[in-house]
Amino acid sequence: MLEKVVITCAVTGNLTTRDQHPGLPVTPEEIANAALEAAEAGAAVAHIHVRDPATGVPSMEVALYAEAVKLIRARNRELILNLTSGPGGRFQPSEDNPRIAGPRTTLMIPEKRVEHIALIKPDISTLDLNTMTFGREVVINTPDNVRRMAKVIRAAGVTPEIELFDSGDIALLHDLIADGTVEKNPLCSIVMGVKYGFQPSPETMLYARGLLPAGAKFTGFGIGRFAFPMVAQSYLAGGHARVGMEDAVFISRGVLTPGNAALVTKARLIVESLGGAIAGPAEARALFGLPPRS
Repeated sequence: MLEKVVITCAVTGNLTTRDQHPGLPVTPEEIANAALEAAEAGAAVAHIHVRDPATGVPSMEVALYAEAVKLIRARNRELILNLTSGPGGRFQPSEDNPRIAGPRTTLMIPEKRVEHIALIKPDISTLDLNTMTFGREVVINTPDNVRRMAKVIRAAGVTPEIELFDSGDIALLHDLIADGTVEKNPLCSIVMGVKYGFQPSPETMLYARGLLPAGAKFTGFGIGRFAFPMVAQSYLAGGHARVGMEDAVFISRGVLTPGNAALVTKARLIVESLGGAIAGPAEARALFGLPPRS
């Protein structure tokens, strides 16, 4: 087990709605405040999606990312910022002709999906390797498109966090390391609880960990009711922790969380009750191989 555990807080995500939680952060100011409150509770990393402030639907507008980052940095220079590159990969076949995209399709060229990464240059960018059924759609991340996105992330001097949803994604990761697309000792997330991906259990956590490349640093996390059990399982397996309203909106059975900071506080208590200690942002930078803040 690790001496210091990094907690990531994923504050809003791409799928959670205000119908599920009326306090879901939507505007750049709300997202920034949620990230800052999570940092005060013990999160060293804030994972950020943005949304259209008027409608609350997911957005990839660079200006919204820039505003959220600006607001965070005005009050906290040390918090590690992890911006998503996940949106833009969904395909919904139309009912009449499955070769034609339906209205829920979000597919865009790979470079557009990481445009905000190139311009803003956060500490970390997620890089999803999954091609899978995800809800009612299919997420498509072909190896060639992943390589195109990774090239932009790398050119920006940003560290990719490799998102792994099933064992085949880890096989792809090994290929990406072999051809130099991804550097050795990668930063990884093992995503558990998405219906058609890794199923959350101690056995699955250990299985996924065993497939990772030597030297990989990983965070294992769960979706929905598995969020807190997977905090414990990841720590016990030698990994870091992630919670947040992207992943779960309940603090306990049937009780909505007051906010992201409460989820971080509970995750921190779980790790500490198991004998672990929480890393601050400077310690997390060293653990993840990130450059110190200038």
